Amino acid sequence: MIHTYLPIIISSATVYLFIVLAIRLFGKKELSQLSVVDLVFILLISNAVQNAMVGSNSTLFGGLVAATTLFVVNYLLKKVLLRSRFLNQLLQGNPLMLVYNGEIIQKHLDQSQISLEELQAAVREHGVETIKEVNLAILEVDGNISVLSDNFTNKSVKKRKAHKFISKNG
Repeated sequence: MIHTYLPIIISSATVYLFIVLAIRLFGKKELSQLSVVDLVFILLISNAVQNAMVGSNSTLFGGLVAATTLFVVNYLLKKVLLRSRFLNQLLQGNPLMLVYNGEIIQKHLDQSQISLEELQAAVREHGVETIKEVNLAILEVDGNISVLSDNFTNKSVKKRKAHKFISKNG
């Protein structure tokens, strides 16, 4: 019986790892806030790789084996990422400063493929009217944009943290 489902297990694990690497290499942006284009892309990718995972086996058990494999590989990958700082940074990246003292860091905006409109929306979502009022905006590794302004934090603490971040990441 295991010989029947071993190809599904291997294929599912391979497809999972490929998709994780491909998303990272081709510009992981903000998976926590998917746009319509991102959602359509993910739906189409899942449909495109379905046959690669289960092949001609369209049985319920074959589908459950593929799904279980994905859960197990996902669980194991998360465990590995928790234990290996190097692999975690390689796959998930590092936080990226987008705004410092009201000034946009255009190079980082371009690198993260975030438009000015998306940045402005994130700033407004944090209750700040304009980018000029932002002391620090960071694209976190989970895709969220953290925004700090005088409205929410002590200015001296903020500056100390911002300078520490700059010295660590250039």
